[in-house]
Amino acid sequence: MISKEFERRRRNLMHMVGEGGIAIIPAAPIRTRSRDVEYRFRQDSDFYYLTGFAEPDAVAVIVPGRDSGEFMMFCRQRDVEKERWDGQRVGTDGVVEHFQADDAFPIDDIDDILPGIMESCERVYYTMGLYKDFDLRIADWVNSLRSGGNRGLHTPQEFVALDHLLHDMRLYKSRSEISAMRKSAKVAVGAHERAMRITRPGLYEYEVEAEFIHEFRRHDARNSYSPIVATGANACTLHYVDNAAVLEDGQLLLIDAGCELDYYASDVTRTFPVNGRFTSEQRAVYEIVLEAQLAAIDKTRKGNHWNEPHDAAVKVITRGLKKIGLLEGSLPKLIKDGAYREFYMHRTGHWIGMDVHDVGDYKVGDEWRLLESGMVTTVEPGLYIPNSRKVPRKWRNIGIRIEDDVAVTSNGPDVLTKGLAKEPDAVEALMQH
Repeated sequence: MISKEFERRRRNLMHMVGEGGIAIIPAAPIRTRSRDVEYRFRQDSDFYYLTGFAEPDAVAVIVPGRDSGEFMMFCRQRDVEKERWDGQRVGTDGVVEHFQADDAFPIDDIDDILPGIMESCERVYYTMGLYKDFDLRIADWVNSLRSGGNRGLHTPQEFVALDHLLHDMRLYKSRSEISAMRKSAKVAVGAHERAMRITRPGLYEYEVEAEFIHEFRRHDARNSYSPIVATGANACTLHYVDNAAVLEDGQLLLIDAGCELDYYASDVTRTFPVNGRFTSEQRAVYEIVLEAQLAAIDKTRKGNHWNEPHDAAVKVITRGLKKIGLLEGSLPKLIKDGAYREFYMHRTGHWIGMDVHDVGDYKVGDEWRLLESGMVTTVEPGLYIPNSRKVPRKWRNIGIRIEDDVAVTSNGPDVLTKGLAKEPDAVEALMQH
């Protein structure tokens, strides 16, 4: 992402915060995985969205109208000895030179400097509850200012939820963001194709998962979430992540796996036969899910409301379940009663962007949000038929989901992951190569 993109975002936020306001955005903390082993650091999405800065121990501060600079950063100083262990730091000078900060200070000086800047502000824009330790520091700074009120110190009078403003900004993707998401989608598509080609009876789920890790890393991407590689009955467990079972002839394999590339996520699911050929029952259920997905994608259009794709998928799925004999009754009543939920229990999509389950409200007040250009959502209907006595044996343990990432545009839905086979004949053909 080019620096002008980050500048534009900060200008937009400054306009919403207005003079008299201050926005404070902390970087993500380093997390411990076990004892003295840390997780690989991943920057907080809101912080990165505004700064492009990927180091921990940093705080971005935006103060519209501040004479000595409206955008400042607190960050780690250069330290030759520590850099020898953990890698090079940007430092305060580098933040000004390379990240367009108007002013920069050592992070260790924040308690001495930031309260004095807050003192002249009326409103503090901050996301409370995300980082509890930093919440306490914010509270301490405000309390210290209030305790000095009888000495003539000014105190901010209002706390405003920064995430409400910032997440609405993030919901609308720019051209460069859509381009980044398209690149992430392309890598994910390649990984799914690789998995389809190598799948065969006798492999373990984790061996197929390893193909994704290889494909992601060779493009400098990483998993955007724990991949689901679920064969047979495992596919009916929505968040199955053990990925430890052997693939058996005659089973289906459901893979829900996406990557993160340059801080933008993809989220893709395909379901295909382990031996390369659908049985008649598997194909019948698969075609219901595919028809539901295509109907939902067609409703992912500017001007439609958020729930229209889901409604379209539910209608197709309920009709399909009735056709194969798993539901009985009139279509309108089955939909009204939610009879399909025994086999399709999740929503048809979610926002996607810097985070897999990206930020943004789904409703405005009590009404579903209208879809607008720049929004990006997943479209992922599924059917999960349990091993139940109420279900004829031939349908049991069939779990199918088909998922793509779809951008809303003025010209209709743009499927970012459209290069990946999903028509049953195309899936079978891909698996033969």
